[in-house]
Amino acid sequence: MQTEKPFSQACENNKAPILEQLSGLFTQPGIILEIGTGTGQHAVHFASHLPHLTWQPSDHPQNYQLCMPWLDEARLPNINPPLPLDVITGDWAHLPAISGVFSANTAHIMAWEEVETMFRGISNALPVSGIFCLYGPFSYGGRHTSPSNERFNRSLRAQAPHMGIRAIEDLRRLGESTGLVLERDVDLPANNRLLVWRRSNP
Repeated sequence: MQTEKPFSQACENNKAPILEQLSGLFTQPGIILEIGTGTGQHAVHFASHLPHLTWQPSDHPQNYQLCMPWLDEARLPNINPPLPLDVITGDWAHLPAISGVFSANTAHIMAWEEVETMFRGISNALPVSGIFCLYGPFSYGGRHTSPSNERFNRSLRAQAPHMGIRAIEDLRRLGESTGLVLERDVDLPANNRLLVWRRSNP
């Protein structure tokens, strides 16, 4: 019996505008690590439209196989099997040599310590000039970009105190401390952004 595919409406809504940005950023062949693959909808959509890339899904060890129904149905030759990745452990040794990283809607779910560890791991894994794209909602100057984001932040905090929309100022400082320079901050639909970081020279 075929396993029912998990589904995220948010992924369906944002996959096209994100792809438009990624297609202009990941222009050279290489392996793109996705942190927090979730349902697998992004992986399938991006890999099918960017055949010059090899997509490497990954997620928390408890969730990394959630995407398999989507991957099994798509059977794309440029998607690798998903890998377990617990960013807090800092164990990135089992990953293939990557040329870029993509992550969507993860920074506000992780504890800040996990965000810090993720940035350090990405910086160590990326080659010089490699790109890390982080998608999601962010706050600016202590303010949310919309009432809906403010409500979303309150909802996150109510679920767990460690969660919440991250401040761009904190992320920028974290990037600078880990060798990741914020190169672009792209406005996308539904009050979300795509932050484009580039690995600087060591």
